[in-house]
Amino acid sequence: MSHEATNWAIKQRGLKPTTKIVLWHLCDRFNPDYGCFPSQARLAHDCEISRSTLNDHIGQLEARGLLRRVPRIDPVTKRQLPTRYILGFERGFTPAGVVPCPETGHGFAPVDHSDETAGEINPDARVSVEPCPESGHGIDPKAVSEFCPDPCPENDQSRVRNPDTNLVREPLSKPVKEEEDAQAREIEFDQFFEEVILALGLDPACLPGWWQGSPPRLHVQRWRSELGLTEAGIVAAAKDSREDHPEPPDGPKALDRVMERAAQRNGQETAANGSALKAKQRRKGQGKATASPDELAAFYAAKVNSDEYLPTSMISNAICEAMLARKLVTTDRLRQRGFL
Repeated sequence: MSHEATNWAIKQRGLKPTTKIVLWHLCDRFNPDYGCFPSQARLAHDCEISRSTLNDHIGQLEARGLLRRVPRIDPVTKRQLPTRYILGFERGFTPAGVVPCPETGHGFAPVDHSDETAGEINPDARVSVEPCPESGHGIDPKAVSEFCPDPCPENDQSRVRNPDTNLVREPLSKPVKEEEDAQAREIEFDQFFEEVILALGLDPACLPGWWQGSPPRLHVQRWRSELGLTEAGIVAAAKDSREDHPEPPDGPKALDRVMERAAQRNGQETAANGSALKAKQRRKGQGKATASPDELAAFYAAKVNSDEYLPTSMISNAICEAMLARKLVTTDRLRQRGFL
């Protein structure tokens, strides 16, 4: 860690918040003796962003001339090592003057490692190499090994953007939907609260102090949740309150009695409506004339003598005796239909 590096990062202006966080963590990993070369996994973990997003912000920092990336190759295994970041405050810093890769948004010709001595890198030494024939960018694998280097979009551990393996997006789908629903509900409540304000004769653009902030809004919400009032009922009660009190109330607490009476009236009306409905149902039930035994016997006898299907549980023994007593059916017919 270098205080000089982190102070330099904090002083940079005109950067987006996440871009500045990336620059600060890069400077936090700067060593005055050896330089800055953290792995992308470490940087992504420190910044709490994905590796593809990290590359986007590093590309923006490089485009603004605040750092320069220098790839490193292990001289023994010929595998790529963590990138060396030359920061803008270092002595002899020169911005990268190359065109970023059109696919990944970053990249440049690799450095010439022939000048490396005792682990030091000459950041100004560059060589011109052809792009990788398989991916179309990066380092030619034949120049360093017979294998395709790691930073390639086709590899699972690629350090460049690979939208198919971006693990940041899908988990955000549900929270984003919930956030959108919460915003929609908040907008609806703002409109309802403004209706209450207008019904009380207040100016929404110039509200008194006791109607400002979240406490009065929470108080109005309790009228709905605790008293069971609807939005229309609250607005109507607020309008009615102005008939008895010409001056607007000093805050929502002054309307508690009004809202409680409105809730009581609603409860009484609901109870009255329920009683009226029950009475109507009783009168309707009492108005129906019950069938006489002769009518029941004739009704079921017609069904027994017909050819339509009749379940055996449809006619009781008492009905069978009533039909036989009135000679509406015969015993053989009842036995044939399965009722005896």
